[in-house]
Amino acid sequence: MSVTLHTDLGDIKIELLCELIPKASENFLALCASGYYNDCVIHRNIKGFMVQMGDPEGTGKGGTSIWGRKFEDEFHETLKHSTRGIVSMANSGPDTNGSQFFITYARQPHLDMKYTIFGKVIDGWDTLDDLEKVPVHEKNYRPLSDIFIRRITIHANPLAA
Repeated sequence: MSVTLHTDLGDIKIELLCELIPKASENFLALCASGYYNDCVIHRNIKGFMVQMGDPEGTGKGGTSIWGRKFEDEFHETLKHSTRGIVSMANSGPDTNGSQFFITYARQPHLDMKYTIFGKVIDGWDTLDDLEKVPVHEKNYRPLSDIFIRRITIHANPLAA
């Protein structure tokens, strides 16, 4: 499965790791399908590190899973924050996944086995580059001008049998 995030700066296509990370993938896809992320602001953007989104309140403190509660981490030994474009659940500690997620701008090995990786960027690298260049507030890393996920398109996996 893959999805396309349609942002104010352009599109980012993400391949989801549904077989390796089923619970986080199910949560993300269901939230996408329900329109949960529509008009959701990108609330944290740290050059060289990551861009974070998925809180409908826009504060970085909100959001919930499809189950109405936080859910457990899922780790797989082959999944690492080893490159630009890794998509992971944001959390506030072990087993606190909700709706927020982030995309890495570079290799971040210190995040391995602490944040559930459930996808990777497969297209829209120019949009990710543009996001990384957006000016932000020095103290909270929020973009100076709001940037939104306007909607998300869910695609069937063309490689599936």
